[in-house]
Amino acid sequence: MTFPNKVALVTGAGSGIGKAVALALLADGWQVVLAGRRLPPLQAVAAQCAAPENAFAFAADVSKEDQVLALFEATLQKFGHLGVLFNNAGISAPPGVLLEDLTLSDWQAVLDVNLTGMFLCLRQAFRVMKAQHPMGGRIINNGSISATTPRPNSVAYTATKHAVTGLTKTASLDGRKYHIAVGQIDIGNAATDMTQRMQTGILQANGSIAVEPVMDVAHVGQSVVYMANLPLSANVMFHTIMATDMPFAGRG
Repeated sequence: MTFPNKVALVTGAGSGIGKAVALALLADGWQVVLAGRRLPPLQAVAAQCAAPENAFAFAADVSKEDQVLALFEATLQKFGHLGVLFNNAGISAPPGVLLEDLTLSDWQAVLDVNLTGMFLCLRQAFRVMKAQHPMGGRIINNGSISATTPRPNSVAYTATKHAVTGLTKTASLDGRKYHIAVGQIDIGNAATDMTQRMQTGILQANGSIAVEPVMDVAHVGQSVVYMANLPLSANVMFHTIMATDMPFAGRG
């Protein structure tokens, strides 16, 4: 089964990985809904593509159920179909905070976006893809390599990304009967504003500070385009893309 038209929804599309993926999909001929909490950055991304009529910016906070419902409704009103959800929106707790010093409010803020927000978008994508004709679609969750291996002082972010893997596995199973393929991309050290500190030195597991290699975030966009274009009879359940020499495999 292939999509009757190429419509994708990207959350967290105003910057970083979401922006790179949205632009890659647009360049590949997809119609793309760009979602994020602030409209001006989304509109700026849409203005960068060669066919602005294929980009639709919509402000929504994925941690708010009513705003997620409005986002998906607006997607259907604009394009009439949903082929792919790139479930990407995420935040981190303030950097450098020790586990024992992390406040409940900072912990909860990360869970609200990274886990509850991802669930709300996943759930609504299921509802839309189950009801549309032809039935089905694809959901790609942004996991991060923190879904496998943590960094120091990252308990909230890492806990949510481990949980995303559970969402992916369960949704992949539950989506089969609706022709919904669910996969996950785990990304390490893509060059964005979030990873700038890695290029000046970041805390390692052994307590040292080291500069870490980064990769062009455009490679993430290319990976998602590949996953998005697969027929629904095939699924990349887990895809890891990372800067080749970053500390991840083995001991560093």
